[in-house]
Amino acid sequence: MDSWLNDLGDFISRNAFWAGPVLGLITFGESMVLIGAFFPATALMLVAGGLAAAGVVNLFEVIAWCVAGAFLGDAVSYWLGRKLGPKAWRHPILKGQRRIASRSRLFFRKYGVLSIYLCRFMGPVRAFVPLIAGITTMPHLRFQLANLGSALIWVPVMLAPGYLAGIGVTLLGENEHALEWIAGGVAVFVLTYVGLRAFLKSRKARLAEARH
Repeated sequence: MDSWLNDLGDFISRNAFWAGPVLGLITFGESMVLIGAFFPATALMLVAGGLAAAGVVNLFEVIAWCVAGAFLGDAVSYWLGRKLGPKAWRHPILKGQRRIASRSRLFFRKYGVLSIYLCRFMGPVRAFVPLIAGITTMPHLRFQLANLGSALIWVPVMLAPGYLAGIGVTLLGENEHALEWIAGGVAVFVLTYVGLRAFLKSRKARLAEARH
C-alpha cells in the first residue's frame, strides 16, 4: 500500500493535469461500500494539499474533482441500498462485514441525516451509512442534499493540513528568521499563560483566606 501510495503521489506531482481526475477517481472509490478500504483518498489528499500550496497543482480543480468523486461514490452506495432493500443484509458479499454493518445501522438510527455528514470522517462506517440510507428508503432529495453538503465540507478539511503545512514550509524558506519569530511567539504565549494562571491561583487563595 505504501509503495502504491508513493507511486500515485509521484504521478500526481509529475502530471498536474491528471491530479484532479486521479483524485476524483480515488475519492469515488473510497466512498464506495466494501471496496472503500482499498482506496487511500485521505492520504493522497494530504499530499495534494501540499502540492497545491507549492503551486504544483490547482487547488480549486482538485477540490472540484474530489467533491464530485465523493458525491458520486456515496450516491452509488445509496442507489445499491435502494435497489437491494432489506435483503442486502442477507447478501453473501456482506457476510464478513456484519460487525461494521451493525455499527453503521446503529449510528444511522441515532443521528439520521446528520450521520451522512459525520460518517465522512469515520473510516469504518463511511461507506456503509449511504448504503443504509438507501436500504431504509431515506428520501432521495434529502439524502443527496446531505451527500453534497458533506462532500463540500469533507474535501477542504482533508486538504487543509497538507496545504497549511506546505504554506508553512514556503514561509520558512522565504524568511530565514520566521522560525525564530514563531518560537519567540510561542515562548511569550506560554510564559504569559503560566504567569496569568499563577496570578489567578494566588488571587483565589488570598480571597479564600480573607473569607475565613
